[in-house]
Parts: sequence; C-alpha cells; structure tokens
Amino acid sequence: MRIRTAAVATAAAAGALAALTAAPAQAAEYASALKVRGIQYDAPGSDSNRCSTGNTDEEYLTIKNYSSSSTVNLKGYVVKDATGNRFAFTANHYLQPGDYVKLRGGNGSDSDKANVVYRDNCNFMWNNDRDTIYLYKPTGSRADVHAYTRSGSDPDRNGYITFHK
Repeated sequence: MRIRTAAVATAAAAGALAALTAAPAQAAEYASALKVRGIQYDAPGSDSNRCSTGNTDEEYLTIKNYSSSSTVNLKGYVVKDATGNRFAFTANHYLQPGDYVKLRGGNGSDSDKANVVYRDNCNFMWNNDRDTIYLYKPTGSRADVHAYTRSGSDPDRNGYITFHK
C-alpha cells in the first residue's frame, strides 16, 4: 500500500511540476505586444511566383501591436513557417499602439505610412493546405504561434484566417 501511495504521490508531484514548468513558457509566449492578427495564406488566383507578373505580393501576414501604450520596433523580429522558411525584419519599422504591418511576399517599397514590408522574395512562404506561423522576438523568445489548415481553420475557404481581432 505504501508503494502505491508513494507512486501516486510521485506521479502527482511530477504532474504538478510539469504544469508549473509549462505555464511560464506559454505565458511568456503570449506576453508580447506583437501578435499575428491574420494571414492571407492563399493568394487569390492561380499561384505564380514570377517576380514581374506573379501574385506572391497578394500573400501576406498581418502583425499587430496590441499594446495600449507602447510603440514597438519590428527590427530584429523573425517570422518563420513550419519548414524553416524565414523572414527577419532588419530595418527599423515602428508600430504605434493598435497599429499593424502587412508582411507581403514579392518585391516592393517598404512603407511605414502604408503599413507594409516586403519580403523581397518572390517564392510563396505559406502553404495553401496547412502550415504553422512562428513570430519570434529579437531576443529569440517566441512572441506568437498559430497552426492552420485549409479545411479546419478557413471555413469559407477564401484563403484568409483571423487569429486575433
């Protein structure tokens, strides 16, 4: 009887320790003011990654500053997908509280006024059937993460999913 009680107590303690250990990691993940608001993962029309005539610029990720008081500089933030495709914000781009930026594929002129940054890469980053979006802070800690599937996350199948309003 004591062995069983000790085993149950040990298992309960291990479970409590695992819960305590996991909680800070998840809390830190969502402690960021920047979050992925939504994604146009499937550009309208037939996919074409030709730089001059393609539609990779119609595929975009919207990142929003959900802080009510702090301006956030995107420089140093990194966006990745499940297979390791990545984009690093290398220039200063300031988001005021409540402001957003669209990270678009293709080439174009980055603009604070138009709230757009281009990846300067004509290849599509996001899969049309399923993928995972990772947003990392300049420190390397995770700011936000979302997995999606066309069938489970996009009921109207318009290629756009909202994660945070």
